[in-house]
Amino acid sequence: MGGFACKGKSTQMVTISVMAPELNSLPKRRLTLRQQDARIAWLLIIPSLVVILGVALWPIVSTLILSFFNSPTGLNQTKTFVGLGNYLDMLQDQTFWETIGRTLYFTVVSVALEMLLGLAIAQLIHSHPWGWKFLRFALIIPWAVPTIVNGAMWRWIYSADFGALNGLLMQLGLIKHYVPWLSLPDAAMNLVIVADVWHTMPLVALILQAALATQPQELDEAAAVDGANAFQRFWSIRLPLLRPAILVALILRSVDAFRVFDISYIITSGGPAFKTVTITYLTYLNTFSYGKQGTGAALSFLISIFTII
Repeated sequence: MGGFACKGKSTQMVTISVMAPELNSLPKRRLTLRQQDARIAWLLIIPSLVVILGVALWPIVSTLILSFFNSPTGLNQTKTFVGLGNYLDMLQDQTFWETIGRTLYFTVVSVALEMLLGLAIAQLIHSHPWGWKFLRFALIIPWAVPTIVNGAMWRWIYSADFGALNGLLMQLGLIKHYVPWLSLPDAAMNLVIVADVWHTMPLVALILQAALATQPQELDEAAAVDGANAFQRFWSIRLPLLRPAILVALILRSVDAFRVFDISYIITSGGPAFKTVTITYLTYLNTFSYGKQGTGAALSFLISIFTII
């Protein structure tokens, strides 16, 4: 019995000693080149993600929390939890819905004009008339002008005392005296729209002109050989191929126009009689002028919801 036990023990030891080198000699699994690239990419991205989460996500979360409180500005002011009270107050406020209506009017009219004018100018540049390179270069200037400068320029143009608009109309004999354009409730918003279209329409034109430049000329030439006129070629060939670029420009401008604030603030300061106050402007007024930080935070999230919709 004892000899058998020793023999079994020695056999086991021999077996283990034989298997150990075999396990150590097994080749380790190596990462593929794609996996190595992915690991390096994550190592490079993680610091940026941490910064983005700290800079972007935390303000969003803190603003969402603030929207559930009545938080007046000033020293020694206490916050009061009101739940969805700020949201319900806004949804039941007639001023809020009137502001939404003005904002939608501004968005629809300005974006429609920008799309139509931008498409026309893009088509004009694509046809390569005399001086088309200069036209394309000059088109960048209005878009490159800062919004604050653009707003101040148009405020001077509309000025009732020394405005260029009044001077031009007086020279043409269309008016007999200077008109205070920015004091007219029915005209103020349309004047702001004109200033915004002048500033942002070049972006739409450049997007569409770049899309036109990538279209194959063979289709247009083949349609011309078949007897299609210029309008037929544009309507049946170029315009369908422009749909992705039109969609991109439409989304960019619609979102930006719905959140408009600066140009209205500079040209009219929301007047006359709040006729040019947009939803973002109303958020500014509640937060900084009226001292209702909770209401302003709730409005900012309502703007996000309307923008997503």
